[in-house]
Amino acid sequence: MSEKFKAIVIDNQNEEFSREVKELDRSFLKEGDVLVKVDYSDLNFKDAMILKNGGKLVKEFPRIPGIDFSGTVAETNNAEFKEGDKVILTGCRVGELFHGGYSQYAKIKKDFLIKCPAGINTKQAMILGTAGLTALLCAFSVKAREELLLQSKVEDVLVTGSTGGVGMVAVMVLSKMGINVTAITGKPDKENYLKELGAKNVINRKEFEGEPKLLDKGTWDGVVDTVGGNILSNAISQTKPKGIVALCGNASSNKLNTNVLPFILRAVKLWGVDSVNISKKRKEFIWGEFPGLVDFKILEKSIKELNLEELLETFPNMLEGKLTNKILVNVNK
Repeated sequence: MSEKFKAIVIDNQNEEFSREVKELDRSFLKEGDVLVKVDYSDLNFKDAMILKNGGKLVKEFPRIPGIDFSGTVAETNNAEFKEGDKVILTGCRVGELFHGGYSQYAKIKKDFLIKCPAGINTKQAMILGTAGLTALLCAFSVKAREELLLQSKVEDVLVTGSTGGVGMVAVMVLSKMGINVTAITGKPDKENYLKELGAKNVINRKEFEGEPKLLDKGTWDGVVDTVGGNILSNAISQTKPKGIVALCGNASSNKLNTNVLPFILRAVKLWGVDSVNISKKRKEFIWGEFPGLVDFKILEKSIKELNLEELLETFPNMLEGKLTNKILVNVNK
């Protein structure tokens, strides 16, 4: 095994922020008890913020960014994993507080890793990544209306930001669950693809950007919201009695302009979804559900594969809302 490997390194010395692909020695990886040969990572909005200037998330430099990765165990001293195991990491503040996945090797605490479930390879794992994990958490949150709260069946669900990484997977898995999915998007040219993913209806986001009513016509049994702002406010006002709104993002705005009526007159539930601070056991369960709910042949049509150098040229497009594809990072390309 080579002692040298390639990685993106960000640094901030004397308030001079830098990012570059470097050749590093394995001694650079000082923490963790499992060494992973990384196959793939991906690009999330948090990654783009960190690559820009640390995003106020990275406290110590230099740091290898990348909040997700998948790969193969190269060395380990614990019984849970063995050399050759295919593994996935999402979240756990990796790429922020610990060295991350934009690297050909990563050394990680065993508690951060899960094994790839049967039916998913390391490339498919990063086609999903944190976004896919979040999408399935949201889908299960919406389904809690009938499965945990024992209310009427979930039939009609609204997905906002439907061409984003979370939104696309949410549209697909909800459709696979037998739910009628309505997708909101600001990209009319993506309507056919959204319907291929499983959306029954596609709505232009302009219809949801206006000032919300105190209570609108109850239309949705559930909502998966990735954007916040007035789009979320309108979605809440249109949610049926006992409906669940799963909130996981703020791509449009951090602000929420709403009132108490949907919550006290319709008992609407606003369900926050966080994919970072969840137990390893829950992660293993969620990842194990993917093979039966995802058609990778369709998802792969939205993927663009980049190497580390290309990633440094591309990440600003995510911050500017110009990306039209989910970015898969092949660290060995």
